[in-house]
Amino acid sequence: MALMVSISGIRGIVGESLTPGLVVKYAAAFAEYCNRGTIIIGRDGRITGSSITHIVSSTLLQMGCNVVAVGVCPTPTVALAVEKMNAAGGIAVTASHNPVQWNGLKFFAPGGMFLNGDENKKFWQIADRGNFTYVPWNKQGNYTADSSHIDNHINSILSLPYIHREKIRKRGLKVVVDCVNAAGGVIVPKLLREFGCDVIEMNCDVSGIFSHTPEPIPENLGDLAKRVIAEKADVGIAVDPDVDRLVFIDEQGRPFVEEYTIASVVKFVLNAEKKLGRHNHTVVVNLSTTRAVDDIAAEYGAHVVRTPVGEINVASKMKALHSVIGGEGSGGVILPEVHYGRDAVVGIGLFLQLLVDFGGKTSDLKSSLPQYTIVKDKIDLGSLKPDVILHALHEKYSKTEKTNMDDGLKIDFTSSWVHLRKSNTEPIIRVIAEAQSREEAAALVQKFKKEIGS
Repeated sequence: MALMVSISGIRGIVGESLTPGLVVKYAAAFAEYCNRGTIIIGRDGRITGSSITHIVSSTLLQMGCNVVAVGVCPTPTVALAVEKMNAAGGIAVTASHNPVQWNGLKFFAPGGMFLNGDENKKFWQIADRGNFTYVPWNKQGNYTADSSHIDNHINSILSLPYIHREKIRKRGLKVVVDCVNAAGGVIVPKLLREFGCDVIEMNCDVSGIFSHTPEPIPENLGDLAKRVIAEKADVGIAVDPDVDRLVFIDEQGRPFVEEYTIASVVKFVLNAEKKLGRHNHTVVVNLSTTRAVDDIAAEYGAHVVRTPVGEINVASKMKALHSVIGGEGSGGVILPEVHYGRDAVVGIGLFLQLLVDFGGKTSDLKSSLPQYTIVKDKIDLGSLKPDVILHALHEKYSKTEKTNMDDGLKIDFTSSWVHLRKSNTEPIIRVIAEAQSREEAAALVQKFKKEIGS
C-alpha cells in the first residue's frame, strides 16, 4: 500500500508506506510553507503517535518554528487551537478512522481550516522539491506544551447561545460512550459530565490500542449497542479516533445511522436560529449526504448547497456563504460558531440539547425525522475508463433528471438519488444510492452497476 497523499493530508501504514524519512519531508515542507512561524501539533492517541509526533516536533524546531504541543486531543481541538492562538499552521498526527497500523498527518492553514486545493498544491510542490534549509543551533524554535485546549474546546460549546446546560442536566441522561481508546477518551466523558449525564465509559483509556475496528459504523459498534441495552441507557455515543465523526445508538440498541447525525443537528440549529428570529439560512453538505437534510431545511425555509465530498470543500463553501450549519453524512458536524471543521464534540452538545428539547426517547426522535436509507457499493473498473462512463451516463440522464458533475456524477430522481464517484486510490467506481426504502436503494445500486459494467 503506497502512501496516500490527498486533500486530507498524508496517510500510510507505519514502517511501510509511512516512514520517518517521509514524516521529516512533509514536516519540513510544512515549516517552509508556514514561513517558519508557530505551529500547533496534537495527536489522536494511537500507539505510533508519540514517536511520530516527536519526529514532527523536532523537524519543525530544526526548521526554526516555534512548536506548541497540545497533546492527545481531537483533531478539531488542534484546529481550534490554531485559530485561537493565531498560529501559522497546525499538524494533527492521525490516520482518522483507519486501523491501528496506520498513521498520518493532517495540515491546518492559519485560521484553523485544512489546506484547500490550491494551498495543498503549493505545499506538495515544496515537499516534492525537497532540499530543505535547516537553521543554525542558535535560531532553532522554542517548544511549549499546552494542555489547556481540551477545556477551551469544551467551554466553546458550553457558551453557545442555544445550549442550555441546566436544562440538559435536569433531564439526567444516562449515556454509554465508546471512544475506541483514542483521543475522545478524555474530552467526551468530561463534556458529558458537564451536562450532568450519568456516563458509562467504554474504551476511554486513551491507550491507542483500539478495542475494535475504529470506523464508527454499525458493524463495529455491536458491543456498544449491547451495553446501551444492558445499562438501560438513553443513548450510546461513538466517535472515531480523532473525534471528527460522531454516531449514536438509540435506547433499544439500534443504530441512529451516521447520516442522521447531520440531519438531526441541522434540524436543531435551524429551529434554534428561528427562535432567535434569524431566517433565510443556507445549509452546506456534500453530494453524498442524505436528502433528509433537504426536507428538514425546507421546513425552515433554508436553502441547501451541495459540494464535492471532503471536509475542506464543505467548510470552504460554508465560509463563503456564511452558512450556519453543515457537514457530511459520515457523521461530520460543522458549526461555524465554534469553528469551520468537522467536530464530534460540538455535535454531541447540539444533539443532547435537541434530545432534551424533544422530550422523548432517542428512537422516537429518529422516527420524527424524514426517513431514507442509503446503500453503498462499488464496481471494479478493470479496463473500463471511469471518465468516459460517467460522461456517457450524464448525457443519458441529464435530459430528464437533475444531474451534477462536480464530484463524479450525482443523479437526482423524484424520491431517490444515485452518486457515482471514481476512487483516487483504487481502480473502482463507488456507487451510492438513497431512497425511501432499503429495497429501492439497493435496486438503484444494482441498476447502475449493470449500466457501468455493460
